[in-house]
Amino acid sequence: MSTFLTVVEQGSLSAAARRLKTPLTTVSRNVSELESHLRAKLFNRSNRQLVLTDAGTSYLAACKRILADVTEAERMASGEHTSPTGELTVTTPLGLGRVILMPIIADFLNTYPDIKIGMIPTNQRLNLAQEQIDVAVRIGELPDSSLVAVRLGMTRRVFCASPAYLAARGTPRTPEDLAGHDCISLTGFTLPDIWTVVRDKATIAVPVNTRLVVGSSEAGYAAARAGLGISIAFAYQLAATHEEGALTTVLDEFQPPAVPINLLYVADRFLPIKIRAFLDFAAPRLKRVFAGRSVSA
Repeated sequence: MSTFLTVVEQGSLSAAARRLKTPLTTVSRNVSELESHLRAKLFNRSNRQLVLTDAGTSYLAACKRILADVTEAERMASGEHTSPTGELTVTTPLGLGRVILMPIIADFLNTYPDIKIGMIPTNQRLNLAQEQIDVAVRIGELPDSSLVAVRLGMTRRVFCASPAYLAARGTPRTPEDLAGHDCISLTGFTLPDIWTVVRDKATIAVPVNTRLVVGSSEAGYAAARAGLGISIAFAYQLAATHEEGALTTVLDEFQPPAVPINLLYVADRFLPIKIRAFLDFAAPRLKRVFAGRSVSA
């Protein structure tokens, strides 16, 4: 039943084999043996695609109920409901992980000494199911998916520079002024010599004089702190820096719209207690953080 359910969820025998870390031949044999035992065809196979038959659809619903009950019984027997244990994998954007999430994770580990956390800081959008990731923090609009999203707040990208740089080079008043300044561009967010701004509710592209290209908003923030020019950062990064005058925002009236920040996890009728414990612990703390520093710097 577990193999059958994984094949359905992953969409193919090969994907299920990778998920289960089991040879493809074993997965295929298990499905064939299950069909022989049931004396019913569960899948129609065509063009390397698996489509559930009517019998397969009915059996799938029964499998989910049965396996959920078995899983819940095992958790109760093992005492998991009373003591969260195990390993938890969390992925987060680079800068947000260091500045915002890491202090919360430290408090969580102190509260739950039997849980271990593997933190994956990356700006890539990893597939939670395929990478076996329990929880993700994401910035930006979310595509339709089977993931459950907990809205934490909003943030926006801002244009910023150090007071020393602005004192030496002047403060830009219009987007066109960026062509006369040293700019720090972010790969993946902007083109090297074109930035997008909002004017009169319309998004427009303006040329900039890029002197440095970096791979993350955290690196861009650090470069701006060093006085290398005008960069793009998230508002929460500026708010998280307590040193007075660390960075100053510019062109505030031309900022792009705010984007959501979400805590994501894979939908499951019975979430492992370790995941539920982390969601209950981290979500309200993250909401408080972004409620105070999310949209404006």
